[in-house]
Amino acid sequence: MGDKVLKTPYGSWPSPVHAALAAAHDGRPERTGFVGDETWWTEPRPAEGGRRALVRRRADGSEESVLPAPWNVRSRVIEYGGRPWAGVLLDGQPLVVFVHFADQRLYQYEPGGEPRPLTPVSAVGGGLRWAEPRVDPERGEVWCVLEEFTGDGPGDVRRVLAAVPLDGSAAEDRGAVRELTDGRHRFVTGARLAPDGRRAAWLAWDHPRMPWDGTELLVADVGGDGTLRDVHTVAGGPDEAVAQAEWSADGGILYTSDRSGWWNLYRDGTPLCPREEEFGGPLWQLGLRWFAPLDNGLIAVVHGRGSTVLGILDPESGEIVDAAGPWTEFSAGLAAHGTRVVGVGAGPRTAYEVVELDTATGRARAIGARHRDAVDPAYYPEPRIRVFTGPDGREVHAHVHPPHHPERTAPDGELPPYVIWAHGGPTSRVPLVLDLEIAYFTSRGIGVAQVNYGGSTGYGRAYRERLREQWGVVDVEDCAAVARALADEGTADPARLAIRGGSAGGWTTAASLTTTDVYACGTILYPVLDLATWGPEETHDFESRYLESLIGPFAEVPARYTERSPSTHADRLTAPFLLLQGLDDVICPPAQCERFLARIAGRNMPHAYLTFEGEGHGFRRAETLVCALQAELSLYAQVFALDVPDVPRLELHT
Repeated sequence: MGDKVLKTPYGSWPSPVHAALAAAHDGRPERTGFVGDETWWTEPRPAEGGRRALVRRRADGSEESVLPAPWNVRSRVIEYGGRPWAGVLLDGQPLVVFVHFADQRLYQYEPGGEPRPLTPVSAVGGGLRWAEPRVDPERGEVWCVLEEFTGDGPGDVRRVLAAVPLDGSAAEDRGAVRELTDGRHRFVTGARLAPDGRRAAWLAWDHPRMPWDGTELLVADVGGDGTLRDVHTVAGGPDEAVAQAEWSADGGILYTSDRSGWWNLYRDGTPLCPREEEFGGPLWQLGLRWFAPLDNGLIAVVHGRGSTVLGILDPESGEIVDAAGPWTEFSAGLAAHGTRVVGVGAGPRTAYEVVELDTATGRARAIGARHRDAVDPAYYPEPRIRVFTGPDGREVHAHVHPPHHPERTAPDGELPPYVIWAHGGPTSRVPLVLDLEIAYFTSRGIGVAQVNYGGSTGYGRAYRERLREQWGVVDVEDCAAVARALADEGTADPARLAIRGGSAGGWTTAASLTTTDVYACGTILYPVLDLATWGPEETHDFESRYLESLIGPFAEVPARYTERSPSTHADRLTAPFLLLQGLDDVICPPAQCERFLARIAGRNMPHAYLTFEGEGHGFRRAETLVCALQAELSLYAQVFALDVPDVPRLELHT
């Protein structure tokens, strides 16, 4: 690398971070667990049709993909999925059960053999789906969550705890599946059994609440015949969200509740470490684990305010010792075995990897999906954690990634273009981790600002509830406040601001383009665009009543649904945009995009609409990811007058 720094315009810098490289590193390992002493997990395979592989780390440290393509270990329960596998040692050999994405059947697998189905296929609606399996060799069963469609509509569905026989007798016979609960609750999580096997605990909630609004922690006795009796609520309620529950080694019930305004950890109702930080998060998938009890009484916890780190909590003293290492963000995927804890961690210069913490020695190390620099780290973004001031003086959290290149800088006086990234959810948060999609832009001279707008998690319930009945207002205002602040302080070129986002972030992007004049263009991915139809009629059951908290009850404020929708204001669009949509998306279906485009027909508005067969909500295939990234960069190149010679030109239509 030479010492000379060349002055060339922003957006034109040559970069080794090409779209195929970013696509190859998309996604993260998930669903860590132990099978005997071995650590297993799932990880993405963008080059193999976007499937998720089950990976095994043997005692000698070697890794192997357990099942070949096209086996895809992924559940569709509540569409966002849930834990899709579990394993135990039986006679010294692994016995694993998993959900295969293509048919959603539960399979049994023993290394050296072929997967054998345990559950049948149903032709009714979305069929039979399974999540959070727990293998019980003594009873010869797998306990899990069953999602069963009873008709063709997205709301024709019931969810119960169920026991699937391991002998394969239910592979063609739905009647052989033993139901453990009665379906009185719309949503349930998988059961956790007490150490003595005599009690079970799980979470439940009902429409119109989302799990971060209010859930119930249920406990039942387990009879000798494996039935659940005397089900009763021990925590939670309409305004208290319990995010996870587990049993301690001595039979106490541990759970995270936000009754104090923060997700904190409790044991039998007593707070263990009361702090204004989060020890839990939004339950977008079944089986997320922010804490894991150890046999010695200590508790591994993922905790923090904003960022989340891995620590070991002593429940007697309330003290936490955090793991040392480059990982400043841990996802909700902890597992514990003996003195070992495994999770998935990342940092600003380290992508997500499987991390093991040995609590006996205090040593933490990456043991799987290890980060390796795909390019010289000199091209990585150098992010800054910022807090901006929004309307009414409210705080707005963001991560700002300025343009960065080891051998390029801009001519004197030139300000860089910036893209505001609005995350999905909207009840979610963007972590500060190495993301080659961001490096794809910053290494070319385009800044990125990720906004954790009001409504985001990680900052307490009050911050989360700023979005209550204010979706399309607070999120739009907070993103605009960050964009304007960057321009006002001389960080960004006010004439070259863009906004992009997917899912709920696609909504925020479209709403921003139709209600503000801040942005010169935008990239909208698999969005919500029309509130009046996105709900029980057009989306999946899990989120079908979400708008009651985000917008308000439709029966009471129908005009608000029309007024907030970007589709209503399509005639106000003055900025070119790119619209990206998976044709198999059942969460934000293509019909949302098609109606929006119909409303701008003939208005001479430059835009492009790219659709992708075989893609659902969120892109997973390498070829899709490459196409989407290149199209986005081409949009900015055309609107911002950037010289980007190595990217196919996106055809903008009017």
